[in-house]
Amino acid sequence: MSSIDTLVNTTIRSDVRAIHGYHVADASGYIKLDAMENPYHLPHHLREELAQRLVDVTLNRYPVASYETIKQRVRAKLGVPAGYDVMLGNGSDELISILCTGCALQDRRAVVLAPTPSFVMYQRSAQFAGMDYVGVPLKADLTLDLPAMLAAIAQHKPSLVFLSYPNNPTGNLFAADDIVAIIKALDGFGLAVVDEAYEPFAQQTFMHRLPEFDNLVVMRTVSKLGLAGIRLGYMSAAPQLLAEFDKVRPPYNINVLTQAAAEFALDHVEVLNQQATDLRAARADLMAALAAMPGVQVFPSAANFILIRVPNSDDAYAKLLSRKVLIKNVGKMHDVLANCLRITVSTPEENSAFLDAFAASLAS
Repeated sequence: MSSIDTLVNTTIRSDVRAIHGYHVADASGYIKLDAMENPYHLPHHLREELAQRLVDVTLNRYPVASYETIKQRVRAKLGVPAGYDVMLGNGSDELISILCTGCALQDRRAVVLAPTPSFVMYQRSAQFAGMDYVGVPLKADLTLDLPAMLAAIAQHKPSLVFLSYPNNPTGNLFAADDIVAIIKALDGFGLAVVDEAYEPFAQQTFMHRLPEFDNLVVMRTVSKLGLAGIRLGYMSAAPQLLAEFDKVRPPYNINVLTQAAAEFALDHVEVLNQQATDLRAARADLMAALAAMPGVQVFPSAANFILIRVPNSDDAYAKLLSRKVLIKNVGKMHDVLANCLRITVSTPEENSAFLDAFAASLAS
């Protein structure tokens, strides 16, 4: 064993050494339908205005630590209840990490619980914070198994329960009454985190219900709305909770370019909302076209992606790659996702190109 191998084995946690890094596929030269991004740019005149806004940013100074100007826009434009503040994160990934770090109790091994399959960062952040992770499998039809969730909550007394709404990678909305039952079951010892990353496409939210539940946290990102490149997430909760998590947040965690771009975009949020409307219409068209193809099962979606099942997901994925179309093969993520593929809804042109490539792959 070399000296560097010895050093790694001595200094790096064994559970970290045992896992793979988060893989992001190289999409160069491909029609990119694997990451649930909004495919539309801002209109040209807004891009020119944004460029001038960024030119004027003071790069040699730290950000204003309170981030009050951008938080004010988020509260005003994105449906945060009166009297509630938001905390900002470098994407929702950082917020998930902050939540886990803040809830990693020192007197006992704390638990994070979530339906599975769901967003992989719930489990990773729990692990890195030194918490146990409990995944409760979805039913075969991908709906939430509420009795199993409630039983797991009673058994493990989790500090955090993450509920992706709608869920990634399945795309479906869990029943609102089921989520309320989980929130109530956690009362007194745990927080329910409703992750609304895809809210622009679901048109359903728990944000307005924050005053009903002291143990509810609502988390969102502007990534799916059309700003994935600036990495900005936000969450809201009871003021006392938010104040505690703010102690964990790194200072200056949102850079000045992200802040300026987000403030500008939220000043023109109606443009992004119209893009989301267009993508919801495109989702319906794409789902109908896929459902008409022989051997393809299309699952309900309230997100900007569609989950389908095919006879052989590995084969279909490889054939699409050969035709320069990149989607996500989720067939090996969990037993309930056997032979499933996840496709991001895109522009009419890219959706059409995908459908042509997909039909050819099924026929070959």
